Amino acid sequence: MDYKGRLDSGWTGGKETDVERHAHDTSYLNNTVVESLSWNDVSATVRDRHTKKSRKILSGISGRVVAGEMMAIMGPSGGGKTTLLNVLARRPAGAIEVLSTVLINQAPSQSDIRKLSSYVECDDPLVGALTVKETLDFAARLSLSGSRTAAERMRRVNELLQAFGLSEQANTIIGTLVRKGISTGQKRRVSVAAQLISAPKILFLDEPTSGLDSEASFNVMSFVRDVAKANNLIVVTSIHQPSTMTFELFDKVLLLSGGKTCYTGPAQAVKPYFDGIGYPMPNLTNPADFMLRLTNTDFERDAVAGRARLDEIHGAWNSSDTAANLSLIPTELSPLKDGDERATTPYGGGRILSTTITLLHRSWLKSYRDVLVYGLRFGMYLGLAILMGTVWLRLPPSQSSIQPYSNCILFGTAFMSFMAVVYVPAFVEDHTVYVKDRANGLYGSTAFIISNFLVGLPYLFLIALASSSFIYWMVNFRPDGTAFMVWVMWNYLNLVGAESLVVLMSSLFPNFVGALALTAMANGIWMACNGFMVPVTSLNPFYRYVFYYINYQAYVFRGLVENEFGYRAYSCGQDCFCQFNTPLRDQCMIAGTGVLEMYGFDIDSLAKRVGITMGIIAVMRLMGWAALQWRK
Repeated sequence: MDYKGRLDSGWTGGKETDVERHAHDTSYLNNTVVESLSWNDVSATVRDRHTKKSRKILSGISGRVVAGEMMAIMGPSGGGKTTLLNVLARRPAGAIEVLSTVLINQAPSQSDIRKLSSYVECDDPLVGALTVKETLDFAARLSLSGSRTAAERMRRVNELLQAFGLSEQANTIIGTLVRKGISTGQKRRVSVAAQLISAPKILFLDEPTSGLDSEASFNVMSFVRDVAKANNLIVVTSIHQPSTMTFELFDKVLLLSGGKTCYTGPAQAVKPYFDGIGYPMPNLTNPADFMLRLTNTDFERDAVAGRARLDEIHGAWNSSDTAANLSLIPTELSPLKDGDERATTPYGGGRILSTTITLLHRSWLKSYRDVLVYGLRFGMYLGLAILMGTVWLRLPPSQSSIQPYSNCILFGTAFMSFMAVVYVPAFVEDHTVYVKDRANGLYGSTAFIISNFLVGLPYLFLIALASSSFIYWMVNFRPDGTAFMVWVMWNYLNLVGAESLVVLMSSLFPNFVGALALTAMANGIWMACNGFMVPVTSLNPFYRYVFYYINYQAYVFRGLVENEFGYRAYSCGQDCFCQFNTPLRDQCMIAGTGVLEMYGFDIDSLAKRVGITMGIIAVMRLMGWAALQWRK
C-alpha cells in the first residue's frame, strides 16, 4: 500500500481504522451545535518582572475553523503557538495580558468555552499505575453526568479503545518509574481519548506529536482526524514540524512567526500562496519544513536580511484578500445557546460526594500498585524501626536509661516525620493530574484534598502499627498493652501530620525541589521547638508562641514522653544516688514525673492534646486546600 492509500484508509501500523463504524453513541456527535470557532485580532503582551518592559508575543492574529476540520498552528519555537492555543481555550494566562475576540458560531458565547472543549497538554499527565481502560473509565466517571449508567460508560470506553487502536493494550498500565507500561505514542492516544470521553465540541491539542517519530506522529494525528471527521468536531492543534504525511492530514494551517501571522488557510494552498508572494516552494518538499525554514530567523547568519524577509512575509499576508476576509463576520450561523455544552457536570454541590468517591477509588488503585506511594515508605519506616530497636535494645528501667529513652522518643518523632518527604514526588504527580483535570472542568480542590487525605489513613496506620511493634518492645518501653496502643496512636498522628505538612508545602510550591526544601525546613523548625532541645518554660517567647503551639511534633513528643515517664519508676542504681528528687527517693527509685518536670510537662487531659493535634492536622489540610484554590 502506498502513502496515499495509507492516508485515505487511515492506515495505522497495518490496520485500518474505521472510526465511523465504532461511533454508535450519538452523544459523541457535535450535531452542528458548534459550527465554527473564530478569533479576530488576538494580541498578547508579557511584562518582564525585572525590567518592567512589555513585549508583544501575539499581534493581530485572526482565524476560523469549522466543524469537522482540523487546524494546525505551526511556526518556529517562540512564535506564540502555545500562547494562542491557550488564549483560544481560555486557559490561565498568568502574567500575560490578552486582548482577543473569540467567537463561537460567529457570535459571543453565553457559555464558557471550557464547557464546550477539552484540552490535551504537551506533556499530558496520566496516572501511571492505572491501565489504559481504567484511565478512560475514570475519565468517563469524572466527566459524564450522573444519568449515565455503568454500561453506557463502558460502551463509550470500549468504542474509544477501538477507535484509537488501544484494544490490545486495554489492560496494560500506563507506566511508572519502576514498571514499564505503554509506549509514548500510545500515551498520547490515551490522553486524547480521555478528553474525547466527555464528547467535547472543540478539542485543543498542544504539541501532540512532541517526542514521537514520524510514524508514531502520523498514527496519533490520523486517529484524531478520523474521530473529528466521524463526529463533526473542531480540532485545533499546535504542532512544530510534522512530516509530509502528517501535514496532509490537516484541513487548515495557521503559520506564526514572531507572534504575527505568516499564513492562514487551507493546507493544500500553502504552495500556491508562497509561490504567489515570491517564495516558491520546491517540488517534493515537505511544506512544514519549507515554512519553518522560511520563517525561522534564529539561526540566520545575516540577521538583518532574515528580519527583512520575515517583515516582507508578514506584510504580504496583511495586504492579502484572505487576511481581509477573516475580519468579516458571516451572519448565516446561529449563536450558541445556553445548554449547548459537552456532556459534563459542574464539579460543585451534589457532585462533590460522587467525585470524591471516584477519586478515592482511583487513588486507592495507585496506592497499592505504585510502590513509590506507600510501599517504599513502609520499607523505610520498618528499617528505621529495626534500627531504633537494635540501637536502643532492651534498656533497663534504671536511672541510666532515662536519657536514652528520651533520645529514642525524640529520634523516632523527628525522623519519622522527616521521612515523609518521600511522599513529595507522588503528591506532585497527583497535583499535576489534578491541575489538568480541574482545567478541563472535571473536579475541584475540595474533592481532591478529601480523597487524598482519606486514601492515606489506612496505610499510615499500618506503618505506625508495624514500626511501633518493633520499637516499643525491643527498646523496652513501659510494658503495658494500653501504653503500647497510646504509643501507636501518637505515632499515627505524627505520620498523618507529616503527610499533611507535605501536602501543604507541595500545594504552595508544586515542584519537587521547592516542596522538598520547604518541608525539610519546616521539620527542622518543628524539631528545634518540640520541647526536647529547650524546655518549653525556657523557650524563647517568639518560638514558643509562633512555632511551639502549632507544632504537631511537640504534642506527639509530649504525648510519648508522658506515656513513658508519667506512669513508671526507675531504679537509682546500687549507690542509691538519684539525679531527680522525687517522692520515691527514699526507696532508691525515681518517679517518672520528675523527668516530666524537667521538660516543663505535667500530666493533663490526653483527649485535649489529641484534639489539639487533630486540629493542627485539619488546619494544615485546609491551608493546603486554600493553596490549591489560590493557585487557580
